[in-house]
Amino acid sequence: KGIVYTPEGKGPFPALIVIHEWWGLNDWVKEQASKLADQGYVTLALDLYRGKVASSPDEAHQLMRGVPEDRSKRDLAAAFDYLASLPNVKKNKIGAIGWCMGGGYSLDVALQEPTLAADVINYGHLATDPSELKKINAPVLGLFGGKDMGITPDDVHTFEQKMKQLGKKIDVTIYPDAGHAFENPNNKAGYREGDAKDAWNKTVEFFAANLKH
Repeated sequence: KGIVYTPEGKGPFPALIVIHEWWGLNDWVKEQASKLADQGYVTLALDLYRGKVASSPDEAHQLMRGVPEDRSKRDLAAAFDYLASLPNVKKNKIGAIGWCMGGGYSLDVALQEPTLAADVINYGHLATDPSELKKINAPVLGLFGGKDMGITPDDVHTFEQKMKQLGKKIDVTIYPDAGHAFENPNNKAGYREGDAKDAWNKTVEFFAANLKH
């Protein structure tokens, strides 16, 4: 399942797979997909939880753990193939973006889709095995919090270093005062408005540079 948002005007358009946090496909993620469609992309907000949305961290944790790895890979592949099949989508200009759990899945799309054209990881789980990272062809934008306990700055530096050693295009920003999920205003204690705005601007510029030319 997923929701498609289409920009105004005549296509064909570049497209984006938009992947939710561990909460599920909630209003905040739909809003991001809608805002990205306003930027001129056909966006597919994918639902990896099959309709379930968590209301507590415990529930979110259970839902996240309940997603079988082979199923998520199939869902991500299906999302890519679906966008590529649409007559109003430029097949060679498909990108992916995700936050938190979805950031890790966004990286998975880059690992499994050799023709992905741009990839944004917002504080998502990172791969570091060079034999895996070798598979990535898409330029990657990574946005992380310096105070994130789960995906630490050390993890991010290792990932960035290995990507650079392999000659991959990677652009990383670590916001020193931000923790995990700093871009989502529903994260009352952790939201960092200035950093979130900067991250959004970087995302818009990155996608425009890689998908609109």
